[in-house]
Amino acid sequence: MNKKQVKGHYEEAKGAVKEATGKLTGNEELELKGKIQKEAGKIQAGVGDVQQEIKDNI
Repeated sequence: MNKKQVKGHYEEAKGAVKEATGKLTGNEELELKGKIQKEAGKIQAGVGDVQQEIKDNI
């Protein structure tokens, strides 16, 4: 696992917490920020996955 994968999963988890907090408190802005952060984390982890795949196949 490389740094991008770890950081992406970390951001994904932080976003999920923000999203859940926003839902519980009725704060739509926080919920939206959490969704965006979660998706950005998924993308970052995906980039890390591709980098790892390339590294493993070289």
